[in-house]
Amino acid sequence: MTSKTYSVPGISCGHCVATIERSLKEVTGVKAVKANLDKTVHVEVDDPNHLTVVEAVLDEIGYPAVVV
Repeated sequence: MTSKTYSVPGISCGHCVATIERSLKEVTGVKAVKANLDKTVHVEVDDPNHLTVVEAVLDEIGYPAVVV
């Protein structure tokens, strides 16, 4: 299992947190997601290759991220 924490400057409310968590939980290989109002998203995946998809989904839903 691999984990990564992203900085997501666009998080500003509970709706943002819920949207991110809901969207990322649908990604194949994602085992856990925790988005926070401190503008971070922590993701655990089965395989590090799934992180590319996680990053693409964050961009697609309007919350581009940078690796912390």
